[in-house]
Amino acid sequence: MRIEDLNWMDVETYLEQDDRLMFVLGACEQHGYLSLLTDSKIPLALADAASAQTGVLVAPPLNFGASPYFLAYPGTFSLRLSTLINAVEDIIRSAYGQGFRRILVLNGHGGNNGARTRLSELLNELPDLKLEWYSWWLSHSVEAVALRYDLKPAHANWLEAFPFTRVADLPEETKPPPFVPSSLMSAAQTRHVYGDGSFGGPYQVAQAIMDELFAAALADVLQLLRFEGR
Repeated sequence: MRIEDLNWMDVETYLEQDDRLMFVLGACEQHGYLSLLTDSKIPLALADAASAQTGVLVAPPLNFGASPYFLAYPGTFSLRLSTLINAVEDIIRSAYGQGFRRILVLNGHGGNNGARTRLSELLNELPDLKLEWYSWWLSHSVEAVALRYDLKPAHANWLEAFPFTRVADLPEETKPPPFVPSSLMSAAQTRHVYGDGSFGGPYQVAQAIMDELFAAALADVLQLLRFEGR
C-alpha cells in the first residue's frame, strides 16, 4: 500500500490503527547495463512485497542520493551529502509530526550512509521515535546466498540484475574486477577505472538464485517491521 494511491483522509485512518511506515532511500546513478534507478527499484520492490503481507504503508521513495563519484556517467544525478541529510531528516520529521512512530528506512545506495548518522542523532531528540535502517546488499541473509553459490556481490553486477532492473541485454561473460588505484577518486577517474560501470564479476546469474536472494532480503524486512525490542 503506497501513499501515492491514498488521499490524506486514508492516511489519517491508517494512523488510527498503525504507526509504521516504510521509506525507500535510493539514488539515480549509473549501474552499467541496468536501470539508472536500480538503487530505488530494489528497495521499493522489497517494500511493496512486505506491504502486501503486512499492510504497512510505503512512503514515496527519495530517488536521488549522494553519488558524486559517478557524475561522469550521463544520467547520474547526485545530491550534496548535506542536502541529502537535510532532506531525509525533514521527511522523517514530517512523518513523526503526523503520528508515525516506527519507521523502517530501506536504503538502496551506499553513498547515503551519512544520513544514517543523522538519524541516530534524531533518535536522541525524539525518544519515542523508533527507526530501523536496512541496506539490503549488506545483510547476512544476502551474503549467505552469495556464498552458497560462490558469487561475489558488487556494484552493477549479478547482485542487482533483477528482472525489474534490467533495461538492456546483459553480457554473457564475466568481467574481471578492475584495478582500483585509490579509495577516493574523481568522477573522471572513476569512469576511467570502471568503464561500463560494473565493478566486476558475472553480469547475470540464474533467475532461481535471484529469487532466492530477493526472498532472503524480504524475510529481513518482514522481521524488521516487527520492531522487536525497540
